[in-house]
Amino acid sequence: MFNLQFDNVQLGKLFDWQLAWESLPFLLEGIPATLSVSFIGMGIGLVLGFFLALARGSSRIVLRWPARIYISFMRGTPILVFLFILYSGLPVVGIELSAFLAASLAFGLNSAAYIAEINRSSLNSVPQGQWESATSLNMGYWLTLRKIILPQATRIAIPPLANVYLDLVKATSLAAVITVPELFQKAQIVAGRTYDSMTMYILVALIYWPICMVISFMQDRMEKRFSRFMEK
Repeated sequence: MFNLQFDNVQLGKLFDWQLAWESLPFLLEGIPATLSVSFIGMGIGLVLGFFLALARGSSRIVLRWPARIYISFMRGTPILVFLFILYSGLPVVGIELSAFLAASLAFGLNSAAYIAEINRSSLNSVPQGQWESATSLNMGYWLTLRKIILPQATRIAIPPLANVYLDLVKATSLAAVITVPELFQKAQIVAGRTYDSMTMYILVALIYWPICMVISFMQDRMEKRFSRFMEK
């Protein structure tokens, strides 16, 4: 069924160091767009995901069910499809978004569904006795949430939220299909011009790697910081 032949393999053509070095500055020009889309998308996701988590855990049906439907829809549809809906579909009804704005909104609205579930589980992990103690001290819902619950839930939520952001940074490569000038789109331009796609794809992978390493380092620092905060 599978016919693998290794007789004509030429490892020397796998990666062209000279082309990679010459193309590196052009590819690095795509990093600001990559980080901007992922950062704005994560910001939208964090804000929307927080309120979705509260609505998802609410006892009111009018809040709980719309949140559940939204989360189910976003988690059950490919982000690539949603990118095309915002960028190519909305102009049909008279709404035109730039490629950058469409990508930022798409990633933000999509990531909010995953962030909402992370926030919900983190909030639920705080013992119910914390709420009861705050109630006995005549603390309101929002004051209890801000002063007691959120500091504890945040420490629990940091690792999975960092994973969401890592996935978001890598997923921004999909924005290339709607012409966002991010890192992967730059690599595709060079690959199309030089016909050496393998070198470009390996190079872009080597660029994504340290970016994600920096994010992982920041995650570790945040975990340690909140751990010291909770011990006080």
